[in-house]
Amino acid sequence: MSFFKRMKEKFTTQSESVTEKFKEGLSKTRNSFSNRVNELIKNYRTVDEEFFEELEEILIEADVGVTTVMDLIDELKDEAKRQNIKDTEKLQVVISEKLAEFLQKEDDNVALNVKEGELTVILFVGVNGVGKTTSIGKLAHKLKQEGKSVMMAAGDTFRAGAIDQLQVWGDRVGVDVVKHSEGSDPAAVVYDAVKSAKSRGVDVLLCDTAGRLQNKVNLMNELEKIKRVIGREIPGAPHEVLLVVDATTGQNAMSQAKTFSQATDVTGLVLTKLDGTAKGGIVLAIRHELDLPVKFVGLGEKVEDLYEFDPDQFVYGLFSNVLYEDPEEDSQ
Repeated sequence: MSFFKRMKEKFTTQSESVTEKFKEGLSKTRNSFSNRVNELIKNYRTVDEEFFEELEEILIEADVGVTTVMDLIDELKDEAKRQNIKDTEKLQVVISEKLAEFLQKEDDNVALNVKEGELTVILFVGVNGVGKTTSIGKLAHKLKQEGKSVMMAAGDTFRAGAIDQLQVWGDRVGVDVVKHSEGSDPAAVVYDAVKSAKSRGVDVLLCDTAGRLQNKVNLMNELEKIKRVIGREIPGAPHEVLLVVDATTGQNAMSQAKTFSQATDVTGLVLTKLDGTAKGGIVLAIRHELDLPVKFVGLGEKVEDLYEFDPDQFVYGLFSNVLYEDPEEDSQ
């Protein structure tokens, strides 16, 4: 099914407000990226090597990442040859298709792994300052809206104010927070939270963790300890390990994702502050090079502004100002 047909189908099955939110949230990236692509298409009537070189530059400046850009350009060249595309306007459709393909693979498990009838434990990891605690609060709100009972564990006992910050979110969204004093053992906090959640029949436990200890080895050892404690109480848990990265940091987000995915079993990404950057191309780089599904994106500051990631909506948000009609229909 073509990108256009998929989008048309989604417009009839999904809330239009979600589509608009992706469109609005990606406005900075769209203004810097797709507008430049549009200008490129106008300036080059014929698909040639020079056209691809300029497209390559635009993609790199959008923080798509050199490796991903090279792979993408190679596929676009192959597709242009295969379809005998000479006109740059026709290639624009192929660009949107390829971007959507790079963002979603057939074996992707983008849905949150929530167990029915038993406690689901979700561990949040990531460096300080990326919006980890805020993302936990927003996901707690989202799950509550879906009718699930939720509890949070204040496992970041090292950063000053982290426990209080999670409690503020707990109060805001009406969710209980299990906490110990600052500086206490994070694994002990999580252990108590698991025990409490099980005894109260809670559906989902969201666990915060420290973003930084003295060095990377200490941080990763601490995460492994927490995972062991959870696994002893609930075999197979944690059911998700979500890495939170800040989209506005561009390639730094990529290096954080590499570090954490090498050290712990990350199951998916939460990309925050996507609405605050012109370099939303980092989504493509992380997705393509690390083979990790993006599960949620932050597209605003409100409590409901955490959205399940949808590759088609993302690409539509990038090109909504230049892609209107299905070219297949136009030619009929």
